Amino acid sequence: MDLRATKLKLAIRWRRFNNALIGFLGVHVLRAAHLLPLSVMSRASGALLRTLGPLLREHRIGRAQLTAAFPEKSSDEIERILRGAWDNLGRVVAEFAHIDQLWDYDRLQGAGRIMRSDDSEKIAIRLRDDGKPALVFAAHVGNWELPAIAARMYGLDTTVLYRRPNVKAVADEVVEMRASCMGTLLPTTMDAPVKLADALKRGSHVAMLVDQWYGPGVPVMFFGRKTLANQTIARLARHFECPIHGIRSVRHPDGRLQVLVTEAIEPKRDAEGRIDVDGTMQVITSVIEGWVREHPEQWLWLHRRWREV
Repeated sequence: MDLRATKLKLAIRWRRFNNALIGFLGVHVLRAAHLLPLSVMSRASGALLRTLGPLLREHRIGRAQLTAAFPEKSSDEIERILRGAWDNLGRVVAEFAHIDQLWDYDRLQGAGRIMRSDDSEKIAIRLRDDGKPALVFAAHVGNWELPAIAARMYGLDTTVLYRRPNVKAVADEVVEMRASCMGTLLPTTMDAPVKLADALKRGSHVAMLVDQWYGPGVPVMFFGRKTLANQTIARLARHFECPIHGIRSVRHPDGRLQVLVTEAIEPKRDAEGRIDVDGTMQVITSVIEGWVREHPEQWLWLHRRWREV
């Protein structure tokens, strides 16, 4: 018993030391990256992950998922898409280190880092000015931090659900960096649904990423395969009967980014006319599948989206 207790104490101490080391390195890498020009860091980070990514376990996960999702594509096409996914991830990391500078938008000249999208801008302004709450879903495509920044820059009252990194020092640094350029940040805690409901009651726009595996979720089909999706957004829509919009960013070949917003999607309804949670999550998942099919190299294939259900 004493030996087991000693081993447990050593394991706890090692975990604390390891987390402290990772936290120290992570925070200082972000701060150091912020000192270099964003364009330089973006290219360098993309190139680095294009080189190192194929050596990692996640590359095999991505290859298996891509092959299952696109059985018609050759192995060369699959590898090209995967290299693009690594490049996009590297650029997202570099851009996160410069998150306070990322919104470089010049509507009149159109020469900034952020490209114009007149239709999406009209929707954003309408959401800002209509005085009503709304739900917004996003996915890990392009730079998935950018939609929350865009909402803040257009003056929308937003509440963004996010997952805190496991390492406290990194989590605190991430929150501090996001806080300066995003709306209200709400971590994924047990009482998060209640807080999201409160935000909708006061007229806020609640946004969340919904494209990753969620164990307690509802079954949906994604690229013809069954997976599980977080149903929180559909449950909130059922309770509040507020519109649901999709938002994403697209990375263009010249390195610029464009934020695109959908019109309100039409949720599935049951026989009584109430929003059907499972059916609405399938509608949302199908929209995201369309986004991924349009730019497969910009989605996070490295995350295990399909598991045993």
